[in-house]
Amino acid sequence: MQDRRGLSPSSAATLGACTALLARPLLARALLVKLGRDVRALNAGDYRPLLSGYANGAVLRFNEGEHRWTGEHRGKAAIERFLRDFVGAGLKGEIRELWVAGSPWRLTLVARFDAHATGPNGEELYRNRTVLVVRTRWGRIVHHEDFYEDTVRIGAFEARLRELGVRPDT
Repeated sequence: MQDRRGLSPSSAATLGACTALLARPLLARALLVKLGRDVRALNAGDYRPLLSGYANGAVLRFNEGEHRWTGEHRGKAAIERFLRDFVGAGLKGEIRELWVAGSPWRLTLVARFDAHATGPNGEELYRNRTVLVVRTRWGRIVHHEDFYEDTVRIGAFEARLRELGVRPDT
């Protein structure tokens, strides 16, 4: 028995399996290209490309502490304030690795993101390694949580920003 393309059920299954195996790395590569472009814009001070990837009701969770980014940021407006503070603090970052799981309409992304900031005199104010866990629905980020190598560094960075007069966006 053949389908309308002349494929037997076993050939169609094999073709489907091969397509799925090839599609996963292509999807991961496409996401890495898109996120890389968004992070380069963020590093240049433009958070809008990254923000456009969040759903209206998205949640961004950041580690608790005595710093401007603490807690849960619910909704695009709150996430925009978070990203403005990220840019305003002079933070820059780079995606080092990306892992993708799930179906295209419901993905989980895990990324290693290294962040740093330099002061006005060129001194290093901050450096940390982060793992970001991101869940998407139909191509939009619905949940994003960051996990840091060293959470104490964030508080020290906040103190240094205040010394320099860099206030959070409220």
